[in-house]
Amino acid sequence: MDWDRFLKRYVWDDETTPYLVPVARLTRRQADYELYAYAIFLGTLFAVVSVAALTGKLPGGRLPGVAFYAFAMVCAAVLLGFGRSHLAALYTATGPVAALAYFYLFGFHPKLSGIDHVAIVLFVVLWLRYSVRVIAIARRYGEMPEGEGKPRGRRGRWHD
Repeated sequence: MDWDRFLKRYVWDDETTPYLVPVARLTRRQADYELYAYAIFLGTLFAVVSVAALTGKLPGGRLPGVAFYAFAMVCAAVLLGFGRSHLAALYTATGPVAALAYFYLFGFHPKLSGIDHVAIVLFVVLWLRYSVRVIAIARRYGEMPEGEGKPRGRRGRWHD
């Protein structure tokens, strides 16, 4: 396995993983990759949270309000991923704030240690910072240049 090529293609590629490219220099194709990955992350995370909140597996017990909010986040993630909606980006930015509020109100899972709490809070704060970038991308999406070449991928219509 050629690790340099693997890293360049799947982990660190300015075209498919443009996370350090400034928003002002992004092409629409780069924004598509970034928003799609973010939408997959959010959709998966909040789908799990929604089910856990309905079944009572969260520290706060059975929480229908949390389940409804998480389902609305899944819907917003779909709108962001497919429609590149600026309003959906704004709504998804409430996710890290809601997570911090949940941890404040209901606490963490009892089996987690103090270092786990710090790691989770640090992750949520970084997620909040990244959501500001997602809002900026969605806001500028219509004015971005198209980008060069055809999209890359392994299946369907996305060929190398």
